[in-house]
Amino acid sequence: MKTTVRRRSELAAGGTSDLFDLITAGSAGPVADALAELPEDRRRALGAELTAWFRAERTTWWNVGTGTALAVAVVGCLPTAAQAAAILTRRSVTVDGTRAATLVTRVAADRGITWLPDLAQRMAAKLHRETWIQQWRFVAALLPPGTEPPAGDRFVELWVQSLWQPERQRHAAPVPLADRLRVDPLLPVLLPRLFEIDGLGVPMMFDEVVTDWESRHRHPLPTALAQLATEGLLDRATLIDGAVGRLLRGDKPTALRAFTTLLDQLQPTTDEVAARSTDYLRLLADAPAAVATMAQKALRALPDLELEAVLDAAREVLVRPDKALVRSQLAWLDRLARQHRDRATQIAEVIALGCEHPAVDLRERATTLAGRHGLARAATAPAVSAPRGDDLPHPGPPPAAPAPITDVDELAEEVAVLFGTEDRSQPLDRVLDGLVRLTSTDGARVHAALAPVLTRRHWSWAGGEHRWDPGCLCGLVSEVVEAAGEARPAPAARSRWAALLAAVRRTDRSTSHRELVSTDPRVPAPHALLRARIAEIGRYLGDPGRPGLLAAPTSATGALDPLVLLERLAALGDHAPWHWDLTQALLRLPPGVDETLAGRAEALGTPGGDRLAAWLRTGGLPQPVMRVTTQHRRARRRGYDWQYDQLPARRFLVELRPPAGYDDRYGMLTVDPAPVNAETFGWTGHWPSLLPHHPGVIAAYALPGVAATADLDQRDGTAVLPLLAECAGPGGVAVELALAYGFGARHGADRIATLDALLGLAAGGRLDATGVGTRFGELVAGQVVKLTRAVEPLRDAAAAGAPLTVWRLLAAALPAILAATATTPAVAAAPRGLPDLLTLATETATATGVRIEVPGLAELAGRGGTSRLVSEARRLHRTLTTG
Repeated sequence: MKTTVRRRSELAAGGTSDLFDLITAGSAGPVADALAELPEDRRRALGAELTAWFRAERTTWWNVGTGTALAVAVVGCLPTAAQAAAILTRRSVTVDGTRAATLVTRVAADRGITWLPDLAQRMAAKLHRETWIQQWRFVAALLPPGTEPPAGDRFVELWVQSLWQPERQRHAAPVPLADRLRVDPLLPVLLPRLFEIDGLGVPMMFDEVVTDWESRHRHPLPTALAQLATEGLLDRATLIDGAVGRLLRGDKPTALRAFTTLLDQLQPTTDEVAARSTDYLRLLADAPAAVATMAQKALRALPDLELEAVLDAAREVLVRPDKALVRSQLAWLDRLARQHRDRATQIAEVIALGCEHPAVDLRERATTLAGRHGLARAATAPAVSAPRGDDLPHPGPPPAAPAPITDVDELAEEVAVLFGTEDRSQPLDRVLDGLVRLTSTDGARVHAALAPVLTRRHWSWAGGEHRWDPGCLCGLVSEVVEAAGEARPAPAARSRWAALLAAVRRTDRSTSHRELVSTDPRVPAPHALLRARIAEIGRYLGDPGRPGLLAAPTSATGALDPLVLLERLAALGDHAPWHWDLTQALLRLPPGVDETLAGRAEALGTPGGDRLAAWLRTGGLPQPVMRVTTQHRRARRRGYDWQYDQLPARRFLVELRPPAGYDDRYGMLTVDPAPVNAETFGWTGHWPSLLPHHPGVIAAYALPGVAATADLDQRDGTAVLPLLAECAGPGGVAVELALAYGFGARHGADRIATLDALLGLAAGGRLDATGVGTRFGELVAGQVVKLTRAVEPLRDAAAAGAPLTVWRLLAAALPAILAATATTPAVAAAPRGLPDLLTLATETATATGVRIEVPGLAELAGRGGTSRLVSEARRLHRTLTTG
């Protein structure tokens, strides 16, 4: 009490240091006590000093404690809501929700101000994506009862978030959502907005914790809304119209699920559906599959739906790819044809549209129903008179590499593109070559042009952001660009580059002839080579007489013309080539002996020419020996080991060894598979250009990241595959296994990248479809990847002009899958998606006219029963034996 009185008297007398100390300490209550009973003129004077102090502290992040104390001081001293909002809406300020609102309301009452609702509206207008839920609670608590709440999108989104993250009193039992909504003053105003904001359906589908995470209620918000409608507290028609209207406007399928769930909870009567039958018919024809299925189920229950309207919608439904929806529509039309005998022929003509569906079983079903109801000749699949292959355009030679950068402004633009995103796929070679080329002749202009670019770079390129990542290049690249054009790098910087180069050139005592590009086993050799090159550039950047990098590729794939390299070595004259620059240049040359060019290189009489001559005479980097190995997850740790249960039990990877007698000096051809729990990083897109004639080697290095897209559901691991497809040289089992894993990737973008790689290899005649299929079958049979994920991209590959490739792949994959199925006679134990895979096999075998024996197919086709699995097996077997 004495301390409060002392502080209050000091503030009244003109002192401010105590107030700022209290704010910095996060003492919100003492700030309120110290401001009590101060005259208004003194408060305004304090407010001016507070504003100036806050601006001086602009780099400070105000956490829950300090932000709450700051909010109390702001409301207690500043004269208007606008000035208060200017501080409290800063992204660096965070407050403690309702506790902060209670203190602020108390301070406002002491002052007699009435602008808190205005402050709340201003703060609500500034809510953003990163706004914490406690900030929203602060705004909501400042609104007096009966005040119209803000209805902005972000305010509503945070209200929904507050419903699944309620404030709880310690040791108090959780209050069910329906009970909280009954007394929520925001519900009547914000309810219509639930149906208007795009994407809001995703957060609406939260789970409600009852006692712990093992005891939860599913989708409590739609359930609670339906319950309140049953009790008469909400208008049932408003909810139905809102949900149907949202479904008509469309959204992401995951966002629409909240509204189909709400309709399922409301259970609209036939009268309610009939009153909205036009809307339901539109949903049936155009909405995503789950929504269309819901509409179809509701419409089929109507007794007096106009037949012509059903037929119009059916014409749209029967050409959709959603097989379950089409199958149900055919059954509905079959029922209508039996009910309306006088119009059976007209209905049969609509049914006949299904005779052209991509799915064989649906085509056959539609043909049977159309014939049953009076259509004499229904469309059938065209017969193949002679076997045919793929219809893919040849990719042609790879394009030349872009012209080198010779202008400082262009260099600044390329660096801005590189640093403007956290995307690690941007090519580095052209930027590094431009830095070397231009700093050797015009370093001052380069430094001046790059300075503003460095200030605007994306945060992820900051030097210290990824120190936990042994493969990260952000810091190295940033430091090289920062040093570009400096009159003379500081001694400490030059010694750092020298230390990095000394580390990568360290010699292994056990094999003194081998140069290690990395002593960290977590860093693959190609990536360590790239890191060594960047360190080397940083060490020697700015040296005069450097017309660019020797290793700058001449092809977009990263390949380098040997004659161009010879010319670059000649242009160096007496300047010695940089070690790792020349090493990379040699690795980019096409393999093979070239005695003529070797003689010309030797005639240069320089160390660089001698290295090139020796490389050309020995044939360059050979192809390694590959072997598939099985890696198992690590041992379980003692105690609670959550990560262990998330790891796949096993993973198939590729071991590389150099051919007998070859000295693998740089370790490029020696790959031991990484542990299953090893992390992968986002730089693999640079690797194919480092060894452009050895895609199999890069695939072996990249396999852990590719496999993780399938067995750990990670993202972007397959982005390297289309780049490998553009490279020359054999891919071997490593590429085959990578494609097999890629088709089982969790995310669509990764499967699309795999599809692109498959089509590129097939178009160039470099794909072993049988090898890929064999690997894929082994992965599915071993329950390593999920079959359901692969059917769609394989169907897309067939539609894109590669039906023979897909058929050969499937014919090689099916034996292992069928053998695994045969060991579990129960149909339910077969892999999910196997019937769809058999359907695709039938379609591609029919389209190509190529007959390939599939071991195990006859046995499955001979099983009894009429399950879809057995039916599809019989159809494929019939196609292969009677076609």
